[in-house]
Amino acid sequence: MIAEIGHYALVLALVLACIQGVVPFWGARRNDATLMQVADGTAIGQLIFVSLAFAALTNAYVTSDFSVLNVVENSHSAKPLIYKITGVWGNHEGSMLLWALILVIFGAAVALFGRNLPQRLKADVLAVQAWVAIAFLLYLLIASNPFVRVDPAPLEGQDLNPLLQDIGLAVHPPLLYLGYVGFSIAFAFAVAALIEGRIDAAWARWVRPWTLAAWLFLTLGIAMGSYWAYYELGWGGFWFWDPVENASFMPWLAGTALLHSALVMERREALKVWTILLAILTFSLSLLGTFLVRSGVLTSVHAFAVDPQRGLFILVILAVFVGGSLALFGLRAGGLKQGGLFAPVSREGALVLNNILLTTATATVLVGTLYPLALEAATGGKISVGAPYFNATFGPLALALLCAVPFGPLLAWKRGDLYWAAQRLWYAAGAALLAGAVAFYVEQGGPLLAPFAVAIALFVIVGAFAEIVERTQLFRVSPGDTLRRAAGLPRASWGAAFAHCGLGLTLLGVTAATAWSIERIDMMRAGQAMEVAGKSLVLTETGLRNGPNYQDFVARFTLRQSGVAVTEVESSKRVFAVRQMTTTEAGLVTFGFSQLYVSLGELQETDGAVAVRAEWKPLVLLIWIGPVLMAFGGLISLADRRLRVGAPRPARARLQPAE
Repeated sequence: MIAEIGHYALVLALVLACIQGVVPFWGARRNDATLMQVADGTAIGQLIFVSLAFAALTNAYVTSDFSVLNVVENSHSAKPLIYKITGVWGNHEGSMLLWALILVIFGAAVALFGRNLPQRLKADVLAVQAWVAIAFLLYLLIASNPFVRVDPAPLEGQDLNPLLQDIGLAVHPPLLYLGYVGFSIAFAFAVAALIEGRIDAAWARWVRPWTLAAWLFLTLGIAMGSYWAYYELGWGGFWFWDPVENASFMPWLAGTALLHSALVMERREALKVWTILLAILTFSLSLLGTFLVRSGVLTSVHAFAVDPQRGLFILVILAVFVGGSLALFGLRAGGLKQGGLFAPVSREGALVLNNILLTTATATVLVGTLYPLALEAATGGKISVGAPYFNATFGPLALALLCAVPFGPLLAWKRGDLYWAAQRLWYAAGAALLAGAVAFYVEQGGPLLAPFAVAIALFVIVGAFAEIVERTQLFRVSPGDTLRRAAGLPRASWGAAFAHCGLGLTLLGVTAATAWSIERIDMMRAGQAMEVAGKSLVLTETGLRNGPNYQDFVARFTLRQSGVAVTEVESSKRVFAVRQMTTTEAGLVTFGFSQLYVSLGELQETDGAVAVRAEWKPLVLLIWIGPVLMAFGGLISLADRRLRVGAPRPARARLQPAE
């Protein structure tokens, strides 16, 4: 009965979405305040009913209700409770229900917290958001119903993919979807602005908090997925340029460009056309990622291979929203005025350069991701586009962008002084040269470009706070005055500094972990030792251990340094009987920001030897500390009062017909 309640809750949510998509929009055209206010109630009602449906599916998983087909295919009574809950979104149907839930959460948030929005614009935004909800609710009910019953009900389920039975994959999808779906608000604002003709600095002020929140969650989601791949897949890698990884990375790149472009639009009323286009493209890339992961065209650990009907349905959704919004953009963009002028050397100019590099980088990733699929569809031939292509195309663009990052905040609006900005970065340049020289000296014989990358990373890390140093007059006034100036700075300035610093930390971690890692692979028996990075890894014992729904083959090691036991580490091969799958549970020993990574390979039953792979990864944790710091910077920026109170007395700019 509870499953049926969940199903009909989705039906009622669809009905409310249809009302929200039509009535407020019609009210906005007639300037009828009563009709426009319908959007608030229907948005909240959608949230209630989709939450009810999600709770019903969660209940089916927790109680192991094997009369529900989705539970049969993705759960097992012996599975730990935490993975019964996370199994709700560890499959195609449940993940799409989570998508719909987050979509209506954002819609309800606009209804509840968008009180400073003009009523017409708010009605149009919620109407556009409702049409996106209609598409995905229809998709759930027609092609991916998570509440389908099976009769007779089996006694047991088929268990969840063992790779997804991990806390990292419990957190990764919700964070990723909060980013993906959060960009739908920026999309709705862009389409509503084109319809309403209200595109000005006030619009940019309203859209930035929603874009920033989505970017923040997507940053954390990508980082969590990267860390999961690092420790769970047993390879010790953190990024593989997998098409599904690229599917989340492209919206992040475009969303980063959108944040910076919206800043120019807010401050100078410039880049209007470009900002609107970026808002459309960012969400379009999110929809493209959904299509790639759930259409069956990709095979990946975290891609759901499903029947072609589902892929076709999502492709239609993609075509309607992307094609429709771009068509509307094409019709209305010609009537937009670009706004204020600025010199090439200015903060606006730096942000334009930022956008050029980011969008070009996005294009390179898009081409590398889609070209093999297009070639296979056209000719039947298969090619692999991997790290060499992406490193050769994306890498130089990323390094050029990072070199430019510290200059931007130091340049004045409208017209800046590049020489003056460079003078304020002398200490960052000094730190970069010193770090590069030390890296070259210490790691002689390593990759030649690694010290150069280290220098860029230090330039970004130190230079990220150059604006803070300049505005607080650090070392030029008394400490008390410096603290008072620091306390008076806008939180957005602090947020940008931390976010840029996080970029530098990530580059430093990637460089060190890839250029100077040390790997050893050997067959080991109990009592034998392996030397790696000046440390001795001694295999002490092996054995079997039973888990709730798996069996572990465990190897325990003692790690010694200079003859002294430092710690013990455990690694295992985990066998899930129901799925007949084996996973690798890596052992990790942390030394500051570096780690020793230990994973197991094949076991030789004849003599009890086991293949052991040990890898020393210097500064590897900076790869994920960097994104966390970026997200922290985004959170600080969200707390900026200018974003919380909205735009004061927004200008009323109307679209003019193109002549």
